[in-house]
Amino acid sequence: MGNTRPRDRSEEEITGYRMALNWIHTDHQKIPITPEICLRLHALAQGGSSGDAGQWKTISNDIIEIFPDGRREVRFRPLAPECVPEAMKELCLGYCHAIDQLKVTPFLATACFILDFLCIHPFRDGNGRISRLLTLLCLYRHGYDVGRYISHERIVEQTKEDYYEVLKTSSSGWHEGKHDIMSWFHYFLSTWRRAYREFEERAGRQRPKHGSKTELVEYALQNMISPFGIADVERLCPNVSRDTIRLVMNRWRQEGRLEMIEKGRDAKWNLKKGK
Repeated sequence: MGNTRPRDRSEEEITGYRMALNWIHTDHQKIPITPEICLRLHALAQGGSSGDAGQWKTISNDIIEIFPDGRREVRFRPLAPECVPEAMKELCLGYCHAIDQLKVTPFLATACFILDFLCIHPFRDGNGRISRLLTLLCLYRHGYDVGRYISHERIVEQTKEDYYEVLKTSSSGWHEGKHDIMSWFHYFLSTWRRAYREFEERAGRQRPKHGSKTELVEYALQNMISPFGIADVERLCPNVSRDTIRLVMNRWRQEGRLEMIEKGRDAKWNLKKGK
């Protein structure tokens, strides 16, 4: 709240992750898929205070499974640190090439990109968080916006046993190029289908009773994630004219319920808390 500073490392990571989410929510169409962007997301999501925030790993970080009896077993051995910079460069170029050449659907290309990212495991810590941010970024760029309203991170957390199992299955043979993407792809697809179904259920339960255009716009504004633009409101109110949306937003601004934080063609707005 306000200017409160994080009290510990966990709160720094929460604050940093929120900053990374806001950046993606606001500017996803302007953010390219490059190694530099991956490093910047890591620097943000780590809270910027850890010594290696925004840097590739310098030591090996095997993925270890710890059993109830205390026994430890290497579940997967990611790429060696010295191979990471070139691997990330190739990964981002390969993904962009697949999208540009329309070789596969964007959804499948994104699933492959995220699996390869997790197998490379380019950071000492925070690889899972960055993979979730990259998932949102890639899918937002292709019009899959449900992550703005339904938490993808929560769905992964609720299905983490399946997540780890399919990750183990689809990463088997990855170093030799003999892995099978399909188990991972089916899981990846299922999480987004679940998000869309949950969104549909919420929208059906909470739609304004009278259904007037003004009420629809007001309901949309109440549930927007700040900062947002008028185009974001239009996506939630496809049958409402831009003029009507502007009238409601201007009235809310006069009432002190909205504030404009960026002017111009791509103006951004904040919903004032407590209003």
